[in-house]
Amino acid sequence: MSSSSRVHRATVALLSKASIQINGGMPWDMQLKAPGVPERAFSKGNLGLGEAYMDGAWDAEQLDEFFARLLSTRLTDQIRPVRLLGHVLAARLLNRQDMVRAKQVGEVHYDLGNDFYAAMLDARMTYTCGYWHDAETLEQAQEAKLDLICRKLKLKPGMRVLDIGCGWGSFMSYAAENYGVECVGVSISKEQIEWAKKKYQSLPLDFRFQDYREINEPFDAIVSVGMFEHVGRKNYRTYMQVAHRCLDKGGLFLLHTIGKNMRKSVPDPWIDKYIFPNGDLPSIGQIGDAIDDLFVVEDLHNFGADYDKTLMAWFKNFDAAWPKFESALGARFYRMWRYYLLSCAGAFRARDIQLWQWVLSKEGVKGGYRRELI
Repeated sequence: MSSSSRVHRATVALLSKASIQINGGMPWDMQLKAPGVPERAFSKGNLGLGEAYMDGAWDAEQLDEFFARLLSTRLTDQIRPVRLLGHVLAARLLNRQDMVRAKQVGEVHYDLGNDFYAAMLDARMTYTCGYWHDAETLEQAQEAKLDLICRKLKLKPGMRVLDIGCGWGSFMSYAAENYGVECVGVSISKEQIEWAKKKYQSLPLDFRFQDYREINEPFDAIVSVGMFEHVGRKNYRTYMQVAHRCLDKGGLFLLHTIGKNMRKSVPDPWIDKYIFPNGDLPSIGQIGDAIDDLFVVEDLHNFGADYDKTLMAWFKNFDAAWPKFESALGARFYRMWRYYLLSCAGAFRARDIQLWQWVLSKEGVKGGYRRELI
């Protein structure tokens, strides 16, 4: 039996355990358009599978459900391509998110263009998981998330709040308009900072193009929404030390981050190469190590399943708006972005990755912390 035949049979066996067929009739089945896809997947993991998809070598009508079924089996954790050994060692041994490399994700991903993101996101340009508890639309889910954060932080008029990784200012603008606070936000995306400065000139908001490690001033509360995924395991402790030195004694710090189920895993190679350079999802254990003897964990809230709904809403908007960007970005970008949004939706659906909100205090809330009703 040839090597190609053995790989094909192994692929069929793996997919069958997820109730997926090759060239089957279900919308989540894998449709092969060119030879060599199984070989690319087994030799380079998701990097090979994703690049084959970008090349048009395979497809699935419901790509999100393909990944939800596949990742639910946890069988892909056993595929450890030798060709990715360099990626594994770099993730574990190097600081890929130092002061120089940390800016790469801003240039590659967040600076794609404000018009592009405006077409995909809600009106406030909130590029993080929405909260769908009582929401029916993306706008409602994002506003509910922002309000939930404000209530968890117990914001009051006149408070000064730090937003680490402020994006386009969605939290800062909402908190200023609805809770009467002043905010300082830092981001490594020039496009985001310029957009936010123009958009919110009338609000008491200070947007800075700055690395979080450079902040050293007091705040009544701190928030970080969807930024910790870019910090990197070599910097988790430093990040928490920065938050600790900047938070007033009686203040609260809310950390909103995607997380992984295993401490010893490495960043997904396809996501690392094409979407979020140098990204690194934390585990609960890694966050626990980072806050050791710095913070009291007052609350931990997981609503990762809501990211599935958020990503599907983003894809719907992106797909509808694509004709406006097709000539500039091209068909390969469309397939890349489709793969990104829908594979991530499938991963959250499979509960392969999580979304956590941590509420931390420096010395513990007297009498205990009470989470606002959710």
